[in-house]
Amino acid sequence: MTIRTTATIHALAVSATALLAAAPAHAELSAEELAKLAQNPVGNLISVPFQNNSNLNSGPDKRTQNILNIQPVIPISVSDEWNIITRTIVPVISQPLPDGERSNGIGDTVLTAFLSPAKPGKWIWGAGPVLQIPTNSNSDLGNRNWGLGPSVVVLHLDKGDPWVYGVLANNIWSLSDSGSGGSYNNGLIQPFVNYNFPGGFYVTSAPIITVNWKADSSQRWTVPLGGGVGKIFHLGRLPVNTQLSAYYNVVTPDDGPNWQIRAQVQFMFPK
Repeated sequence: MTIRTTATIHALAVSATALLAAAPAHAELSAEELAKLAQNPVGNLISVPFQNNSNLNSGPDKRTQNILNIQPVIPISVSDEWNIITRTIVPVISQPLPDGERSNGIGDTVLTAFLSPAKPGKWIWGAGPVLQIPTNSNSDLGNRNWGLGPSVVVLHLDKGDPWVYGVLANNIWSLSDSGSGGSYNNGLIQPFVNYNFPGGFYVTSAPIITVNWKADSSQRWTVPLGGGVGKIFHLGRLPVNTQLSAYYNVVTPDDGPNWQIRAQVQFMFPK
């Protein structure tokens, strides 16, 4: 792994450690309430999820691609009526190469800023821009062109109702085609549904459907089906949301993976 990659991971680890030390948990929230708060993409809490995705049988050699997404979420209050929820995804990638070697490093960072009502009802929404930043360590791990597009999320979350469900969607267009990788036009749709039990245990399904609009029609879509389980734990007073799930790609490009195993640990800092 390059010096740049190692330094980036170290800086992120230091930041996460500082947050762990600085922000005690809110003792009044039950484990079930914490689980539902974690399932809200525009919830009013600071959190640091570490989500690992192992994509099995990827590429012509049917090897495993591994992507660790470091995803800090920071809400910003702009008034009594509105919040801006920033969601950043920094991927750490281990990518199999055709020669049998692997490329390891940082992929492209994706930053979303959702404007969302500070006092929503049962239906919650957020909308705003999504920016793709070419932070990749090398051309095997991303695209050297910046990207921009819209993002929106809508969900239903009601106190006393164990169900949390909704959908998040975005589309990113490259702003140029002069860098390595060329122009792109990529979409993402993530429907999600969760059923919460007392004590912070829940079942979940949150498949990530992607589309490459520039590919041939038969090679555009990746459509997974599956689900998993999650549980709220505590490290002292600090709530931690853990999750394990598996998804089978019922539609995938010719060299796309057929399975994804997803594991997540999310450190939560409710206000």
